[in-house]
Amino acid sequence: MMNVVDRMIAAFSPKTALKRSVARKQLEILNSGYGNHGASRLKKSLQGWNFAGGSPLEDIVFNLDVLRQRSRDLYMGGASLSTGGLKTIRTNVVGTGLRLKPAFDAEFLGLDDQQAANLKRTIEREWEMWAETPDCDAMRMDNFYQLQQLAFLSMLMSGDVFALLPMKPRKNSAYDLRIRLIEADRCLNPNSLSDADVIFGSVDGKDIKGGVEVDEDGEVVAYWFLNQHPLSYVSNFKREWKRVEVRGQESGRVNVLHLMEKERPEQRRGIPILAPVIESFKQLGRYTEAELMAAVISGMYTVFVEYEGAASDSRLLGSDGGFDTGDDDEDEAPEYALGNGAIVGLEPGQKISTANPGRPNAQFDPFVTAILRQIGSALEVPYELLVKNFNASYSASRAAMLEAWKMFRMRRAWMTADFCQPIYEEWFAEGVAKGRIPAPGFFRDPVIRKAYTKAVWHGPSQGQIDPLKEGQASKLLVEEGFSTREAETAKLNGGDYEMNVRQLSREQKLRQEGGIEIGQPAPEQQQQPEAPALLEDGDLAEEQ
Repeated sequence: MMNVVDRMIAAFSPKTALKRSVARKQLEILNSGYGNHGASRLKKSLQGWNFAGGSPLEDIVFNLDVLRQRSRDLYMGGASLSTGGLKTIRTNVVGTGLRLKPAFDAEFLGLDDQQAANLKRTIEREWEMWAETPDCDAMRMDNFYQLQQLAFLSMLMSGDVFALLPMKPRKNSAYDLRIRLIEADRCLNPNSLSDADVIFGSVDGKDIKGGVEVDEDGEVVAYWFLNQHPLSYVSNFKREWKRVEVRGQESGRVNVLHLMEKERPEQRRGIPILAPVIESFKQLGRYTEAELMAAVISGMYTVFVEYEGAASDSRLLGSDGGFDTGDDDEDEAPEYALGNGAIVGLEPGQKISTANPGRPNAQFDPFVTAILRQIGSALEVPYELLVKNFNASYSASRAAMLEAWKMFRMRRAWMTADFCQPIYEEWFAEGVAKGRIPAPGFFRDPVIRKAYTKAVWHGPSQGQIDPLKEGQASKLLVEEGFSTREAETAKLNGGDYEMNVRQLSREQKLRQEGGIEIGQPAPEQQQQPEAPALLEDGDLAEEQ
């Protein structure tokens, strides 16, 4: 062992000093910048943090199957508030459907006002004929607006959804374009290969992950679909995969649309919106069920009767609602259960002890409210809107609605760009090709094609907490030039200002023909003059 002198010599030796300097330098590098905070490996508060990172493939695609099934389970009853959260987003973003308003560039196309008005009415008439009937659906079950709701809800629940755009002629149908929605599970790697297997190789030389094939530049070129749902236990078909190219090689038309929200570059598949809060929703559902059962048990008042002397038959008196009376088997021990106003006989020497569960729990609502505020923050849905409870002031409620509508408008823009507009452009091209829509130069120049297919999609309005105040605010915005009547009409009630003007013009003409001045109520609504007041003796009162 080293003595004191040797230790002192070693402590002050150049070699030891060099090691100490290197160690101190390494510690400074390790604890510089974020190393002093979130990336610190020395702080006790962070030493127990187990973490591991991966690419979008490991972090997302590998876990999608579990995430989808748990998300659907929450929606189908695992937690009622998760169902309400998804439906709230769906209803506010899509509602009864995003409606088309053609907005083609008439100036660039060289159209005068009358020509533009005629073309707009033609497009709207043709679109309504196709979009408002089930003929647009490949299954012939839903119209275009119902398909929007289904596609958006499926995207929220499963992470993504696919829409194939086949051409399928039908009798009495002017257009052949059809929309076929495909659930997310059916897009998967061919030949039942897992993504983990694909990591160590490729499928026929193709880069396929999660059923999505990309080229060497990372461009998505095709999707692989199974001919049946992989979770189905009943099927009459052999499992086969079909490769569907994103665009036709010869026509260049869109064959498949992929609706998803991306959160990372190079991400190929979408994530259920409930993924970050699955655990919170599940635990909250369990807690709610436990509190509900405790409250039910607490509400059951049962009287136990103890007999002295001879043994009783331990019958349950006052109820026959599923309680064992002991008549079926004399040798079987009697079973006791709580009931509503039940009376249970006990054997001699048997006693009971009562416990007060203290339900309903007075702290249940504050605790659930605190958890739901965190969940609402993750979903970008304010707590008031998530639970449909508006007890705050007008300013607070309006602030919550405005914050929620930032998210609704963002997702509406995504839905428009990824679903509505591409389908409209494919439909428009078919209409021009069949001569139903006049659009000279449409197939000749991409710029002209874009000018013809420009459109605005209106959805459900935000609604008003105080219609009078918000109506006056809209009027002021228009008068000062900060907004337009068309924009304010869409914001207030989701209407079409141009259609409103035409309708008001017809109504004004009708009122003039009926002899009603503008601003004057209709004859049946005009207030009748009051009868002269009568004195107690029946004489008319003198006019003042």
